[in-house]
Amino acid sequence: MNAELESSVRAALSRVQDPEIRRPITELDMVRAVTVEGGAAAVELRLTIVGCPAADTIERDVRAAVLAVPGVDRLDLDVGVMTPVEREALVTRLRGTRAMPFGPDSLTRVIAVTSGQGGVGQSTLTANLAVGLASRGLAVGLVDADVFGFSIPGLLGLGGAKPTQVGDMILPPVAHGVKVISIGMFVEPSTAVSWRGPLLHRTVQQFLTDVYFGDLDVLLLDLPPGTGDVAISIGQLLPHAEVLVVTTPQAAAAEVAERSGLVARQTGQTVLGVVESMTGELFGAGGGDEVARRLGVPVLARVPLSVPLRQGGDAGLPVVLGAPEDPAAVALTALAASLATRGRDLPGRKLPLSPRSS
Repeated sequence: MNAELESSVRAALSRVQDPEIRRPITELDMVRAVTVEGGAAAVELRLTIVGCPAADTIERDVRAAVLAVPGVDRLDLDVGVMTPVEREALVTRLRGTRAMPFGPDSLTRVIAVTSGQGGVGQSTLTANLAVGLASRGLAVGLVDADVFGFSIPGLLGLGGAKPTQVGDMILPPVAHGVKVISIGMFVEPSTAVSWRGPLLHRTVQQFLTDVYFGDLDVLLLDLPPGTGDVAISIGQLLPHAEVLVVTTPQAAAAEVAERSGLVARQTGQTVLGVVESMTGELFGAGGGDEVARRLGVPVLARVPLSVPLRQGGDAGLPVVLGAPEDPAAVALTALAASLATRGRDLPGRKLPLSPRSS
């Protein structure tokens, strides 16, 4: 009877997930021991780090799961912390052996969002696109690669959020179903970041290699405006990435936006299409069509000027969630739907499979 109850308790624990790593605690070797005597269960739980921010949530979920097992009426929960050796083994297992998790062989679709100049609504568009994709059931990660002008944390309501570090692995905060990393999570809000090329490259590389996003369907990157160091680094690190070019309808913006697409192509990246933001009479007309014509790609969406879009960004609640009937939200949701249905290209990629000997 005790053996059966122990098996049932372990099964219940396998349904408890670490809210940061998004994997069952049993798979993460956080459950060291389970015993059952009569109706009393004893569980040894080992958290990844001291002061784990998810500790209360995990402990609550463990208690609820175990005490819901028929025949168990008491729980003695011993909560401790992994040893350095256990923690390093976990990090190695999660990270795997690939130096670049999102390299050409990865099944994750990588989409970089770029623009020729600032102030065109690129980050707002990227944040809403990420949330729109996540709301369709996709696993989505978002890298705020605009080191100097980071704004993604605020747009997604993550102001003040800090990543959790397990060994040398970084666990990104989650907002609206999107895993997010930004330099804004590591510096004080009033701090001005003034770094040169090598440090910028190292930062972007660390975001792509040391941050544990888990298995993603889509990784979005919000690039800084222009064709500077970060755009070049992304081209070197992720030459297989697809690119969305954002522009306003203003004719004068077309030439500037075109350059960002040309730089992407020079590094081997594929330009998916153009997104015209701030559509309406205020900024003229034809900018999106002109950039698309010059690059030989389609205009994928036209996002009109919208007060709810701006209000959602200020409040940290993307318009696709806060005001889904707004014309801007409708355009962004349609863009997310279009990109989601394209899926990931599998031909020519290696799958993580190996033959099994009989």
